[in-house]
Amino acid sequence: MTSLASERSWLLDPGLLKLVHQCRRLIHTEFGVKLHLTEEHLERQLADYARKTRSSHLVRTWESLKEQVPQLKMEEENAEAEQSESPKRMYRGQVIADSAADTSTTEPSPEALARKKKIIYRGQVVG
Repeated sequence: MTSLASERSWLLDPGLLKLVHQCRRLIHTEFGVKLHLTEEHLERQLADYARKTRSSHLVRTWESLKEQVPQLKMEEENAEAEQSESPKRMYRGQVIADSAADTSTTEPSPEALARKKKIIYRGQVVG
């Protein structure tokens, strides 16, 4: 089993580190998310935000980083495979919680419909 430090030895290259910092800065500017170099799934998060972004500059920076680090290509392919297995509902580039999707697909019970039709005015049931 390899350690996190040995997997990220490519971050010791100053040119690659500059590209990663540039990606992090662009992600922070656009999405308001501050990624740290010590995060466990940094590569996957960078790839996810590069897919979601509207910034061509972030896409170009990520692509140039990916060309120089073959490990990132494999990581992105694995992330894409995982996403294709379980499609998620998206809104403005963010995944919608599963509980919200479950409540919208279920039909309301007759009791719930009856409760919605009651109109109460000044403490009295009107309709």
